[in-house]
Amino acid sequence: MDLTELYQDLILDHGKKPRNFGICPSSNHDAKGHNPLCGDNIHVYLNLDNDHKVKDISFEGSGCAISVASSSIMTEIVKGKTEKQARELLDSFFKMIKEGQEIKRAGLTEDEHIKFSSLAGVGRFPMRVKCATLCWHTLRAAFDNDKQPINSEKID
Repeated sequence: MDLTELYQDLILDHGKKPRNFGICPSSNHDAKGHNPLCGDNIHVYLNLDNDHKVKDISFEGSGCAISVASSSIMTEIVKGKTEKQARELLDSFFKMIKEGQEIKRAGLTEDEHIKFSSLAGVGRFPMRVKCATLCWHTLRAAFDNDKQPINSEKID
């Protein structure tokens, strides 16, 4: 199996069987996002402990396979990271998707790096970029405790 097939299989698997799906009962931060172009809706729930570490994270909502897979992968990668590390991952994700920058493995396990990198190909499909990035923008809003819903048409 080549790398492209592995990445496609990862995205399909996370799209069909999303991880961390549902309401996080212990959440103390949350945010909502919407992509009016394709109808993706997401609600990210985040539990930050006193040391600003992501103790728990989950999401609920509906959307295309890319949107759901990106949300699922995001929650797996961010869980257990500090807020600072998660924000660095946010920046890296946007650079990967929008500018084609390769992701450095620093701070990621090999498994996390593979999952993260599996979404890089989305950048070749401009109509799908907002599907993949909606959850990441919504995560940023959850960290900021921003109650204004994210609208993918109003973000870069």
